[in-house]
Amino acid sequence: MATNSHPRTPLNAKSRLPPYASRQSLYAARNRNLLMYSSAVIVFAVGVTYAAVPLYRMFCAATGFAGTPNVGTGRFEPGRLVPVDGARRIKVHFNADRAEALPWAFTPQQKFVTVLPGETSLAFYKAKNESKNDIIGIATYNVTPDRIAPYFSKVECFCFEEQKLLAGEEVDMPLLFFIDKDILDDPACRGIDDVVLSYTFFKARRNAQGHLEPDASDKDVQNSLGFGDYEMAPRAEIRNAQPGKSS
Repeated sequence: MATNSHPRTPLNAKSRLPPYASRQSLYAARNRNLLMYSSAVIVFAVGVTYAAVPLYRMFCAATGFAGTPNVGTGRFEPGRLVPVDGARRIKVHFNADRAEALPWAFTPQQKFVTVLPGETSLAFYKAKNESKNDIIGIATYNVTPDRIAPYFSKVECFCFEEQKLLAGEEVDMPLLFFIDKDILDDPACRGIDDVVLSYTFFKARRNAQGHLEPDASDKDVQNSLGFGDYEMAPRAEIRNAQPGKSS
């Protein structure tokens, strides 16, 4: 009697491996996956770390947090740029600093101005490149006391972009700003009569991405942005108080 014989399916190479070899292959695959996941997490964490400071500065500029003046456009509607008659005037003092590595002269053209909430005001700074080389500078800024920062808005400012001065060049740098009238509704800002607007100019350098940034330590840049805990308005009032003289 004839019987149907079916050829046996040959065992593949993997099935012929000893059990311990299969386990080793499985563990190796798991380790590779774990390594890839870990690498991705590390790369993401590093990226977040590098982005944290710029994002934080953007947040401060948009909200006025940490003494950074508001540079957003939401407050610039014509109806808001109207002086509030009968409100107290606020004296805005102007301060100018520069990093030692920057061979510029940098000074405010006025010691202070007094403004009503909602009133726009134009001020000027003067900068001169005292070196024999063309230099690009970047200005940082902050306002104290920091609780007024959400209401201190800049319409136009030389600090919005880098400034290039030719060797020996001297320029006037304009600043158009106002203090939002919403400050009158903030109990934390009652009694504020003096404000200091501070600028610090740094020599610019290009980072690894080719973008210009201040050529200074991160600590110096952070302090110039107002992230240090200090009050300047009382000192400025004493420094600038000159009876019978105004600017």
